[in-house]
Amino acid sequence: MITHTIFSANNPLPTSPFFHSKVEKQWLLQSFALKAKPIQLKVSNGCRTRACLGSDKSIEIPHQWYNLIADLPVKPPPPLHPKTYEPIKPEDLSPLFPDELIKQEVTGDRFIDIPDEVRDIYSLWRPTPLIRAKRLEKLLETPARIYYKYEGVSPAGSHKPNSAVPQAWYNVQEGVKNVVTETGAGQWGSALAFACSLFGLGCEVWQVRASYDQKPYRRLMMQTWGAKVHPSPSMITEAGQSMLQKDPSSPGSLGIAISEAVEVAAKNADTKYCLGSVLNHVLLHQSVIGEECLKQMEAIGETPDIIIGCTGGGSNFAGLSFPFIREKLNKKINPVIRAVEPAACPSLTKGVYTYDYGDTAGMTPLMKMHTLGHDFVPDPIHAGGLRYHGMAPLISHVYELGLMEAISIPQTECFQGAIQFARSEGLIPAPEPTHAIAATIREALHCKVTGEAKVILTAMCGHGHFDLPAYEKYLQGNMVDLSFSEEKMKASLANVPHITA
Repeated sequence: MITHTIFSANNPLPTSPFFHSKVEKQWLLQSFALKAKPIQLKVSNGCRTRACLGSDKSIEIPHQWYNLIADLPVKPPPPLHPKTYEPIKPEDLSPLFPDELIKQEVTGDRFIDIPDEVRDIYSLWRPTPLIRAKRLEKLLETPARIYYKYEGVSPAGSHKPNSAVPQAWYNVQEGVKNVVTETGAGQWGSALAFACSLFGLGCEVWQVRASYDQKPYRRLMMQTWGAKVHPSPSMITEAGQSMLQKDPSSPGSLGIAISEAVEVAAKNADTKYCLGSVLNHVLLHQSVIGEECLKQMEAIGETPDIIIGCTGGGSNFAGLSFPFIREKLNKKINPVIRAVEPAACPSLTKGVYTYDYGDTAGMTPLMKMHTLGHDFVPDPIHAGGLRYHGMAPLISHVYELGLMEAISIPQTECFQGAIQFARSEGLIPAPEPTHAIAATIREALHCKVTGEAKVILTAMCGHGHFDLPAYEKYLQGNMVDLSFSEEKMKASLANVPHITA
């Protein structure tokens, strides 16, 4: 049994310790050659936006991150201390985070300057390309115009370095020697390992067991950049030991892995914790995606009618959508904002909006979010980065305000969409953004029926080069849709603290 959290009531320090035949037939009937080559729109020295309209216009890396909280009509509920249930104080977070990240977590400022050193590293891959999916449009025979913002050009192959780099940098500025974290599919873990390698910072990662076994090359990627990687649950921590006692064959979850990493950070004075999603400062850093995309869409004379992104913890979705929500609140544009989550882990569409812990062991602050219960362990779907019991509190709040909508899609439909995308656009998506791709295809086919020429913008947050075993499973017809258990959710929600707020 775990006897401690990172907090006590009076002291913030730790107190103790091959394919489907129908799909194949479709492909035999399709030709992907375009009648005309699309115009190339230069957006940076190394990245191009393929578009039908527009003139050359250089797009800069943003100089500031954007904080949506400053423009919301109603501010989000505060996180609560896990022992006193009182609003948490900045100093309560000091065992885990450096001071500057704590300030970013609680700030109401609209913009935060990006340090020059961070922008310099961003320039290795940013600005990222905005690409019109003309071949996918042709395949679907849709009048819709589909664009995707591609974050897979980063060294780690996803959007995650957008936050990993500043998190590592701020820790180094405060003399931190080591950081610990959790990771699902390994995108966040590899991003943080990459960032730490740039600054000589020690990095230790707890990877969800299901993904640790499914994606060995993600683990090797982390290790190549110098990180230590453990399967979670592990026998290294009290949280891991407790879970293994209950279920020795546990596939793990992001919530469990968070508990393990937080425990280690709380016990070691020279170690801080880094989180790849959920928290405000992470969503803040990811806003570079949307800020760039706004300028790129403007440069080609397009305005999105619908913006689609996958959601697990919410960092990629927020990064793309939040700057557009700002423009929507200012009545400049009016797009539909749609989050897409896995049917096996549907926190927004099935979860309850209430205060809950961010981790399984109950060591973190209580956050008001859409949750399936902090000890809910999702079935081991291939989109490991979306297997989280809750949703980012800020996204949950935006959802409650009616500024966005959410749907869930099963993984076989997602992989069917991924194959269509790969065989038309050439890029193999990571399992996580296949959810956004599937929803984009649904919307494009709906436009085919209605005749609407909507502009669809979607988030392509990473490539799937290290996720090919999942594709093999789908192509061989062995992938199934894993279930979502209402009973399991109810049992988990029974353990959520009852807080009236």
